[in-house]
Amino acid sequence: MDTTLIVVLVIVAIILLIGLYIISTRNHLVVLRNRVKDQLSQIDVQLKRRFDLIPNLVETVKGYAKHEQDTLEKVINARNKYLSAGTPEEQLKADGELTQAINKLFALTESYPDLKANESFLNLQNELSTAEEKITYARQFYNDSVLSLNNKIELFPSNIVANMFHFTKEKFFEASEAERQNVSVKF
Repeated sequence: MDTTLIVVLVIVAIILLIGLYIISTRNHLVVLRNRVKDQLSQIDVQLKRRFDLIPNLVETVKGYAKHEQDTLEKVINARNKYLSAGTPEEQLKADGELTQAINKLFALTESYPDLKANESFLNLQNELSTAEEKITYARQFYNDSVLSLNNKIELFPSNIVANMFHFTKEKFFEASEAERQNVSVKF
């Protein structure tokens, strides 16, 4: 075989391998980006479930704690703030405020033994607690997906392909400073 032909075949093989790597890496980046979007929507699904429970919980508490209107209004306002949020970042921030308001609402119930014994309230509280756990897991899966995507975007040699196709890093879900504080209810 002619040496020139061997060199040409080696060059063509190298170009094909590089092309296959680029295609494979780009496709993997698309899958990771879509997984991040999916996990963000999973958070929304769980938040929707929680939002659907909140009006029932607030109405149940209203009957027992008429003079605790401020706490109830904070829950309702936080819920409405989330619904009006335009970006995922605004939604995550509003979600943190809602979580804090719900925690205060649960802490408030400690002062109302009749409310704590109310079967309807207990069922709603249990459903809301379950929803909170699912939201926590959804946030965790979202952050795991963001980590995978961001690693792929930053690590060599996939970072070259990521830059070629303008893939950008995603932001992690992070609790706000207020969410990191203990909930305190004062009477």
